[in-house]
Amino acid sequence: MEKNHAYNHFRTQVEPALISKLEEFRLLGYKEVSNSGLWDYLTRKKWKKIKEEIRIYEIIDDILSVKVSDYISFTTIQTYKNHDFNLEDENEMKELLK
Repeated sequence: MEKNHAYNHFRTQVEPALISKLEEFRLLGYKEVSNSGLWDYLTRKKWKKIKEEIRIYEIIDDILSVKVSDYISFTTIQTYKNHDFNLEDENEMKELLK
């Protein structure tokens, strides 16, 4: 998770929007998404380019517009980047294909 992102000072103010988005994910069956995971997605993907004069309503709009598919794609790619798969190992291959 990005610790020094420029928008981190908004986090407590936009907490209700984060909770609302997490509830939406849970209603759609994605119960494993966490508050910190969602914030990580936003800071590393959605807000990669920082706007100097961003307003709180823009932050909230970004949070509420997150699509499940975009979040899942991001976390899948991060998992592949952070894990070295050894496809020669039969046990790892079976685990990957689960």
